[in-house]
Amino acid sequence: MKKFILSIIFLTLSVLSFAQAPKPSVDSYISQTFSPFPFRLYPTQNMWNFIKLDTRNGKIWQVQYGLKSEARFEIVLNGITLTSSDKEENNRFALYPTQNFYSFILIDQLDGRTWQVQWSTEPENRGIFPIN
Repeated sequence: MKKFILSIIFLTLSVLSFAQAPKPSVDSYISQTFSPFPFRLYPTQNMWNFIKLDTRNGKIWQVQYGLKSEARFEIVLNGITLTSSDKEENNRFALYPTQNFYSFILIDQLDGRTWQVQWSTEPENRGIFPIN
């Protein structure tokens, strides 16, 4: 009888310990998954805006959708290629959100260079700035 009770306890604890394992979020899975495609959309904390990244060269756009046509647009945040064309490859660049509502960190995953990416509905508050 003791063996049976100990077996049940051991089995229950084993099942519970596996049930406690955290599952990765969809966002972390997407950002870590290899993709053969050059473009990625990153959600912002604003439900109407996304950041579009060309992972080959670091070009970035702010994409806004909406119910009315005048609310939908795509604006360049960075139109400058951040690497030479012969060194472009999918997944070279990646974006990481910050605690700031309007900021992301862009990283060149091959050489480690980083930039602050600032998006906004106001043109004077948009841009990309190197972090040295």
